Amino acid sequence: MNSKYEEVLRVLEDCVKACNNCFDACLKEDVKMMADCILLDRECAESCTYTIQAITRNSPFTVQILKLCANICEKCAEECGKHDHDHCQKCAVACRKCTEACRKVAA
Repeated sequence: MNSKYEEVLRVLEDCVKACNNCFDACLKEDVKMMADCILLDRECAESCTYTIQAITRNSPFTVQILKLCANICEKCAEECGKHDHDHCQKCAVACRKCTEACRKVAA
């Protein structure tokens, strides 16, 4: 594995944790109101997990996967940012960092 991915791997892992925490906490809120947040938390966590796997197995599609992951993280950050819950705000921050890190390493 290329050492240029060390930082993005850490950021991806942090994003997975934040999305999973937000997902779990949103399920304890008004689920109907939080439906989009819950959906994007799952999409984002799964995308970040897949991206970690792609990087660590030296996938020939790593750059494309990083770009897709950045787009999904960006959407999750936008949705989570709409909600005042602490877990949503923390998730939005983690997703924004992940968006930036993925785009930087994919450039």
